[in-house]
Amino acid sequence: MSAPYSGSCQCGAMKFEITAEPLTVYVCHCNACKKQSGGAFGMAMVVPADSVKMTQGTPKVYVKTAQSGRTAECDFCPECGNRLFHRLGAGVPIVLVKTGVIENAGDLKPAVHLWTEEADDWITIPDDVIQYEQQPTDGFAEAIEFYQSRNK
Repeated sequence: MSAPYSGSCQCGAMKFEITAEPLTVYVCHCNACKKQSGGAFGMAMVVPADSVKMTQGTPKVYVKTAQSGRTAECDFCPECGNRLFHRLGAGVPIVLVKTGVIENAGDLKPAVHLWTEEADDWITIPDDVIQYEQQPTDGFAEAIEFYQSRNK
């Protein structure tokens, strides 16, 4: 699987395209991602912000505040409520795209697990990934470098 990637919400009202390869792919075990995904974790791929283009529809935006105090804009479908992206604020050149809304995302293998201290006890995290007990303090720099070296 390679760029361009296409995706849509659950009902099909929102459609988008990503013209760049992922910078990294991660799994987040924080309680907020669990609530948002309705599952045991959330999963996303990090891409350059200028590579994401809406091809149909206009998402609504929910602004959330992280434990760090930073805000993120969370784009979602106003019809079905499906979350599409997280934008980390002005000047941050990346977008976090929820992998569940990307067509044929099964080939995207996560390189990083975040918030492992909140992971459900039954989850086994692979040994060949980077793990953070909470949020990485360097943004995604180490995660991007690791993913890029692993996927050459």
